[in-house]
Amino acid sequence: MSDENIPWRMVEYEGFEIHVATSKVRHDNPHAADAPAPAGERYTYVGYVCHPGADPKLPGHVVPFHADGDDTFDNETAAWDEAVHIGRTIVDGTHPDLTVLPLVTGGV
Repeated sequence: MSDENIPWRMVEYEGFEIHVATSKVRHDNPHAADAPAPAGERYTYVGYVCHPGADPKLPGHVVPFHADGDDTFDNETAAWDEAVHIGRTIVDGTHPDLTVLPLVTGGV
């Protein structure tokens, strides 16, 4: 998560930071009906939620997340929007699997 080569962007939400990095991925089926992007050009994301100023290199300081399985997006903006949405669900406590509770109760 702290790879210096990844272009991370951040948005603040409800007292937390949502960090997201989008990237191109190879789409193996350029003829798929849901793939209007140029053949082979799709996007995905990775991200994490943390308290402001937290060090993502330290264990327990972030809640990491990523696109599920083969989820890809037509463009970078769509990947970014989905990642921020997922980050917000983590903060809001509505994500089915991830929560910021360990960050809050752990004092990080």
